[in-house]
Amino acid sequence: MVFKHKKDKFMILLEDIATNLKESADYFAEYQLNNAGDLKIFSEQMKAYETKGDTYIHQVIKDLNNVFITPIEREDILALAMSMDDVLDGLEESAALFEMYSVVHVDEYMRKFVDAVRHCAVEIEKAVALLSSKKLLNIRQHAIKIKEYETMCDGVLRQSIKHLFAVEKDPIRIIKVKEIYENLEDIADYCQEVANTLEQIIMKNA
Repeated sequence: MVFKHKKDKFMILLEDIATNLKESADYFAEYQLNNAGDLKIFSEQMKAYETKGDTYIHQVIKDLNNVFITPIEREDILALAMSMDDVLDGLEESAALFEMYSVVHVDEYMRKFVDAVRHCAVEIEKAVALLSSKKLLNIRQHAIKIKEYETMCDGVLRQSIKHLFAVEKDPIRIIKVKEIYENLEDIADYCQEVANTLEQIIMKNA
């Protein structure tokens, strides 16, 4: 009888973090904002995803302190976990901004940012699954896609701010919406950091 090796606990945790991130990005992209009540529900649910993510991070740190042998270098496990958590933190912060500023209308630029981040989360989840199955070289294609989405978001940020200043006359609303745009672009930057970390892991282990 052939016994299959159990999946490493760190790989399971990294997959859990990636899955939670993907689910949070899906929720963020799909939730329909219509009124102030929706904003509260939206913000609270994103906070719940972020809190769940924190429990995974705490478990990673605890296990790294208690385990001698790890499947890849312990600093790479921590860097990958933390970089994914930064994306989730960014999504939660963005949801909090929508609620704080009572922004219910989601414009085309916000949708482009969120769609790109959602695609990044898909690529991250796929890449982490490949890491778990030790198909390291196949990870690179997902890292490249993440970076392409981040580059696209750079362009969206320039377009969105240019358009905002051209059409919006209320200076307070300009401040609010500009901050949301910049926050959403920051999330894309965090996704790129995940891609960079994945590429470093490939370089060290492939």
